[in-house]
Amino acid sequence: MEEKLGQEPSDVIKVVLFGPESTGKTTLSEQLARQYNTVWVPEYAREYLQNKWNNERKTCEPKDLLPIAKGQIKLENELAKKATDVLICDTDLLETKVYSEAYYLGYCDPELEKYALENTYDLYFLTYVDIPWEADDLRDKPNEREEMFEYFHDTLKKYNRNFVILKGDKKTRLKTAVQHIDKLLQKHD
Repeated sequence: MEEKLGQEPSDVIKVVLFGPESTGKTTLSEQLARQYNTVWVPEYAREYLQNKWNNERKTCEPKDLLPIAKGQIKLENELAKKATDVLICDTDLLETKVYSEAYYLGYCDPELEKYALENTYDLYFLTYVDIPWEADDLRDKPNEREEMFEYFHDTLKKYNRNFVILKGDKKTRLKTAVQHIDKLLQKHD
């Protein structure tokens, strides 16, 4: 079972959009994939949880986290094979770990936590909460955005991840992200 949460070897640069809900991660993932003529890994949890909500009218439960994590890493491993020089990830297992701890009183499944910490990425873009909140069926913390941002920020620092905070409008965020990815690509060549 464990191998289902591990990354397969890949020589592409992996970049993760990381942060609270409704902070522009998906929009920026799509923009960056276009910019670099590559693929992006969508957030598997959105599809999984939307289906659950549509079918059962239930929200995420602790038992959902391992299937979500397995679906996420499966997508990442599949799309890494199709990526050009860079793979844009709309999320990662570390983000799933953060949400697990935030929603379930500090609890994270040990297997999920192990791979959340072992899987590696070249750069995280931590998205700030300075863009408007967009409600949907799954988003539920509009008044806790700043606290969630701090939790994400503290997690990246705690685990010594390479990250850049993205603030501002879509154009500013894209420009900043491109500058940092271009630096990684220059080093990678």
